[in-house]
Amino acid sequence: MCCCPLAGSGRQTHPGAARPEIPARRNTPAAVAVLQPRCHRAARSLRGGCIFSFFPFFCPSLRSGPSRSSSSRRGRAGRMAGGRLPGLLFILHAAARLAAEQEVENLSGLSPNPEKDIFVVRENRTTCLMAEFAAKFLVPYDVWASNYVDLITEQADIPLSRGAEMKGKCGTNESELEISWLEQAYTLKLFFLKEGHNTSRGQEAFWRLGRIQFAYDTSERTYFKDAVSPGKHTANSHRLSALVTPAGKSYECQAQQTISLISSDHQKSVQLLLSEVRIQPFDITADFVFSEEHKCPVDQREQLEETLPLILGLVLGLVIVITLCVYHIHHKLTANQVQIPRDRSQYKHMG
Repeated sequence: MCCCPLAGSGRQTHPGAARPEIPARRNTPAAVAVLQPRCHRAARSLRGGCIFSFFPFFCPSLRSGPSRSSSSRRGRAGRMAGGRLPGLLFILHAAARLAAEQEVENLSGLSPNPEKDIFVVRENRTTCLMAEFAAKFLVPYDVWASNYVDLITEQADIPLSRGAEMKGKCGTNESELEISWLEQAYTLKLFFLKEGHNTSRGQEAFWRLGRIQFAYDTSERTYFKDAVSPGKHTANSHRLSALVTPAGKSYECQAQQTISLISSDHQKSVQLLLSEVRIQPFDITADFVFSEEHKCPVDQREQLEETLPLILGLVLGLVIVITLCVYHIHHKLTANQVQIPRDRSQYKHMG
C-alpha cells in the first residue's frame, strides 16, 4: 500500500482510489509532475514485493530514474545511485547478519583462578564451542653473551593473558579457536577435528585436538629482553593427536600437560603447558553448559591413587570386623559346654 503525500497537502492517495484534485494555488505543476509518478512507481514496487518502495534507489523497479519532467542530469545521477547503493546495502546486510549469527565471549573474569581463561563461541544464539584452561608458553630465544661474540639461549615464560581477544569458528567436523593478546604480539590457534572409526561395537565417533599454531614476536619487550634479530615467528605442532574424547562429551584434565611445538626460529622447541583443561568443541546440548566429562588418563590414574588407600582401608576394616564377629560367636557357643579337665587324675571324681 502506497501512502505518498502530495506536495503542499495533508491528503494521501491509495493505488486503487481516484486521486483528489490538486489545487493549483498550493501545488505547482512541476511538483505534481515529479511526485505523482514516484508514488505510482512505489505502489507498483510494493505490490511486487519490494520492501524499500518509498526509497527509489533501494528498489530495482524504481531505478528507472525520475519522471520525464526531470532533467537528464538528475536522471543519470538517480540511476548511478540506484546501481551502487543496493550493492553497498547487500554487503552491510551480510556483515550485520554474520555479526548477529556469531558471538564470541571471553568469560575469564568468572574464573577464581587468575591464570585460567574461559572462552565461549556462539552461533545462531547457541553455544557451539567452550574452552577453559590455563596456558603458558616456554619460548627459547638467542641473546648476546657478555663478550658480544657468543650467543646464549634464554627462555621466555609467556602466560595467556586475561582480556585476550578471540575469534572462533564452529562446524560439523571442524572447529577453530583463535586467541590473541598484547596487541596481537601473541596468537594461539587451536584446530579441532571430529572423526569416526570402526570398533568391535560398531562405528564410534570421537573428537581431538588436531593442530596447534602459536605466533609470537621477539621484538615485544614484555617477555623478550634484548633478543638477537627480533622478529615474528610461528611454532606449529607436528602430527598432533591430543585430547581424544568420545563424541558428545567434554574433555577434562586437571593435571598439567606438555605439548611440543617446532618454531620457525631455527627449529627451536617451544613448550605449551596446559592445566585445568575443560574443552568441548562439538555437540554442546545446553547453552553455556559442558556435556558429561571424559577425564584424561593422568586424572584417572591420580583418582585411582587417591581412592586405592581408602578402598584398602575399608577392606582391612571389614576383615577385622568379621574376625571379631567370628570369635564372639565361637566364644558364645563354647561357653556352656562341660569343660574336660586336662589332669587325668581328676577323672575319678567324674561319675
